[in-house]
Amino acid sequence: MNVTAVILHINSDRPQHLLGFYRDVVGLPAHPDANRESTLVAFGMELVFDNHSEINGRAPQPARMLLNFFVDDLAAEQKRIEGHGIEFIRSAGREYWGGIISTFEDPDGNYVQLIEFRPE
Repeated sequence: MNVTAVILHINSDRPQHLLGFYRDVVGLPAHPDANRESTLVAFGMELVFDNHSEINGRAPQPARMLLNFFVDDLAAEQKRIEGHGIEFIRSAGREYWGGIISTFEDPDGNYVQLIEFRPE
């Protein structure tokens, strides 16, 4: 397979609300093409927020898909996000492979993780 792009569709019954959360709270930038107003960009990957006829309400299994954001300073990013009133369900948990992970839920109940890689 010769992949030229990766686009992640995050479907919701409230896509504009979810888009605003990832833009304003998580801090992802808008797609540079103004015609793609429902698309944000994360390290070159596009995240598209859209409706889907089979999606309604919160995620019944929030850990089924984990949206991981690797960051340089987990403590600073967590504090910034907490400043928006977001509560973390896991805070700076250390993994055997050197990751430090903090987890929170988006408005649809999907798990989002901040990960700082610090092998010691």
